[in-house]
Amino acid sequence: MFAVLHIADFPLHAVLRSGPFDPARPAALFDGNGKKSRVTAANAAGRAAGVVPGLTAPQAVARCAALAIHAPRPAAESEARALVLATALNLAPVVEDTAPGVATADLRGADPARVDAAARAAAAYLGAAGLPAAAGVARTPFLALLAAESSAPGAVTRVDDETAFLAPLPIEAAAPPPALVPVLAAWGVRTLGALHTLPRADLTARLGAEGLALAGRARGDEPRPLRAHPPPRDFTATHDLEEPVATLEPLLFLLRRFTERLALELRAVRLAAAGLTLTLRLEEGPGHARTFRLPGPTADPDILLRALHTHLESLRTDAAITGLRLDVEPARPLERQPGLFETGLRDPHGFTDTLARVSALVGAGHVGTPQPADTHRPDSTVLAPPAPVVPPPEPEPPHAPWGPPLRRFRPPLPARLEFAAGDRRPSYVWTERFAGEVAAVRGPWCASGGWWQADLAWSRTEWDIALAGGGLYRLLRADDAWFIEGEYD
Repeated sequence: MFAVLHIADFPLHAVLRSGPFDPARPAALFDGNGKKSRVTAANAAGRAAGVVPGLTAPQAVARCAALAIHAPRPAAESEARALVLATALNLAPVVEDTAPGVATADLRGADPARVDAAARAAAAYLGAAGLPAAAGVARTPFLALLAAESSAPGAVTRVDDETAFLAPLPIEAAAPPPALVPVLAAWGVRTLGALHTLPRADLTARLGAEGLALAGRARGDEPRPLRAHPPPRDFTATHDLEEPVATLEPLLFLLRRFTERLALELRAVRLAAAGLTLTLRLEEGPGHARTFRLPGPTADPDILLRALHTHLESLRTDAAITGLRLDVEPARPLERQPGLFETGLRDPHGFTDTLARVSALVGAGHVGTPQPADTHRPDSTVLAPPAPVVPPPEPEPPHAPWGPPLRRFRPPLPARLEFAAGDRRPSYVWTERFAGEVAAVRGPWCASGGWWQADLAWSRTEWDIALAGGGLYRLLRADDAWFIEGEYD
């Protein structure tokens, strides 16, 4: 038994998945630039609008003004092709890279009752990743390919009655030699069923060895063995950006694609990720590289992405990013024998895992539970070692809280103030996040370091301000500069 994963119009879908794209928008792939370029593939929305292969760029735009025009991108095709192979390797250890967007898995010896479900899950996974795949399951790779090509995206076609399945297919499905096509047409042979009815001896006598091989394909036979694709040894993903970026969202989109594919490759060879190395190429400068040690070997793409996301949120660069590379350090996954009465859901909040991951990113000395320090300042805290488990929720207090809690900004936001004539109270405030008219002011209150520090005594002055458009904030003046220290919830 063999299974084939097939993505129609693969080069186009490889390009579309490389960036955020609305699948409902018509799109087409062209073989070049300029007015003489022609359509080579179109998505479902494009075909519905009348865009078909062979049209020139002006003809395609005339039929669909909202058409998104794309050019081939070899890097995107290579990344998508690796994802298809990784998905197939999770079906079977022997996989063939049959063609771009086509992978064949050798499932001989597998449980027939589970083959269809596994193929359907693989097709669904690729579809969710932006590659609308169909699957075919049959006795030979050739039959499985024909079944996949005849299936809708997300569907699985299993060939049990080979004669009934092959009979209505056109003769072109068996890939006849070009020289034999006019001969077969002159005979009136236009389907595989018609070819199958011809006597093999007469077919061989008239068409030779090519005719005999063609008759075998018409019956679904294919004597060639699979060209096994070697399993991955290096777990690396790279991408060159078409335009430099300076925001987080495009990087996270690409990194999600990277982690999903690399996690599949690790699972295919029964490995996990022990560490990650993220390298960013900058428009100017030497670039940026950071290595992450994970709390334990894992092949969970969500955990890998969260580790990268945590770092990128605090990353500040002086130049835009032009490319990125992600390398995975493989390791054997941890093996743990569960207890006899242990439930399947352990540590539902993932508290311990989160602490370990954050400690690996920022250092163990920067993770803990804040506790009030022994000083008169209300904001002075020290870090105590965190508890090893999630503590039970505290009971509701018997009385109402004293006031809304202050959510402090780290670091405080620099602010610029405007004062009315003859008034020491601020009337308008500007920051990089918000601005507005001050509706009410309370304060000032003097605060500083310890009372024993004479040089810093009462060097801080604080106010509470309410903006006319909404929002209650803590205003701070320190060292002759103004800041918004936090926001009241």
